[in-house]
Amino acid sequence: MKKTVIVNGQLVHYYCTGQGEAVILIHGLCGSSLWWDRNVATIAEHYQVYMIDLPGFGNMRHARKQFTIHNCSAYIHAWMQAIGLAAAHLVGHSMGGYICMTLALQHPEQVRSLVLIDTIGIPLHRSVIQMLWPLVKDAVRTAPTFWPILCYDALRAGPITLWRAAQEIVALDATTTITSIKTSLLLLWGKNDNLVPLTSGEKIHTMIEGASLVILPKANHISMYEEAQTFNEELLSFLRKA
Repeated sequence: MKKTVIVNGQLVHYYCTGQGEAVILIHGLCGSSLWWDRNVATIAEHYQVYMIDLPGFGNMRHARKQFTIHNCSAYIHAWMQAIGLAAAHLVGHSMGGYICMTLALQHPEQVRSLVLIDTIGIPLHRSVIQMLWPLVKDAVRTAPTFWPILCYDALRAGPITLWRAAQEIVALDATTTITSIKTSLLLLWGKNDNLVPLTSGEKIHTMIEGASLVILPKANHISMYEEAQTFNEELLSFLRKA
């Protein structure tokens, strides 16, 4: 069900379905809530699922001037307060995973558990072009039904927002803060991820005590779409124990 709420004077669009403990799905670069199309129904059989588009993307594309990666955790925090959501399980893909990590560090009381999918945070040592090209390559190798979603969301975001986000991503280095995460953590990673390689996931896994790493052997960078069934099973198994 599509809903709206006023957050800091701005109309924010989000989706909510299911019942139970709250699970928030946060998309990555060039994404929107559409990227969770193969996951939300299964998760909603057991949990109350929220999907929110980040400023500059999807249904929040009109807020593109407000976008910075570092502002997004404050945006999620304020939105949770506005809808009366005290705490939730956070599930973030790529850039969305970094935003979830930031929120877990800044407001740990709001985070029941953390699921990071093909997440940025370990330095990529690439230029913007070198970073964006693997995303396109991985998207082409994903199911044919995903290509129209990517093109649609890229057009909605626009080149300026995408370029600004990519510039921030290539400069990110969370290695000094990752070790401070104390929340229950699951890492889900595509074995063939060309954008954020599996070595990044393996490094995060060694840096956070108690973290679990699940490798999806047939997935690239959009693991939750490419290996949806396995992804959903692993996610639900983790949430039941979290």
